[in-house]
Amino acid sequence: MRWLIDFWVFLSTLVGLIPFHGIRLFLYRYVFGVSIGKNSTIHWLCRFNQPAGVAIGHNTIIGNDAFLDGRYKRIWQGGEIRPFAYLRALLSPAKRPLRIGNNVSIAGEVRIFTMEHDISDPKFGETSADVVIEDYVAIGTRVTILPGVVIGRGAVVASGAVVTHNVKPYEIVGGVPAKEIGKRTEQLTYTLKYSRAFQ
Repeated sequence: MRWLIDFWVFLSTLVGLIPFHGIRLFLYRYVFGVSIGKNSTIHWLCRFNQPAGVAIGHNTIIGNDAFLDGRYKRIWQGGEIRPFAYLRALLSPAKRPLRIGNNVSIAGEVRIFTMEHDISDPKFGETSADVVIEDYVAIGTRVTILPGVVIGRGAVVASGAVVTHNVKPYEIVGGVPAKEIGKRTEQLTYTLKYSRAFQ
């Protein structure tokens, strides 16, 4: 059944090529099951892995060429994968392992992963852990966020950082791996609302 999820990911990737923002949002919401809040924007060329596993809050901006991973490790009853169960999991997963809050700014080419391989496992098995990005977070260009990370309210991740551990609220982090480099004001009141018809 692996071909089914591969084809689904391929179709959602094609949606990212559509140059009309409104059409992309409609398809992401109502065909691929992405939970997208009011006034949020997903710029073009965004790629999903298990789109229905992604939840995006209100007034949030996802930059161009982002990769959003909504996968989680499933334990199939009896160890057997049945086609209809697999399809149901694609369209309506039991949970949304990638949760992005309100007024979050995610720049272009950001990669967020909820699954990875366990390099210590003799079988190189997969592991999964939720990623949570809280309200008012700002994430710079080409940031990579690994499974199991919580980025606290108002935090900032500098461009090019690799986030391997939780980031505290209002903390500014940067580097590989990301470490604290400053603090942000806690008095955040802005509302993001930015979209371009052809982006």
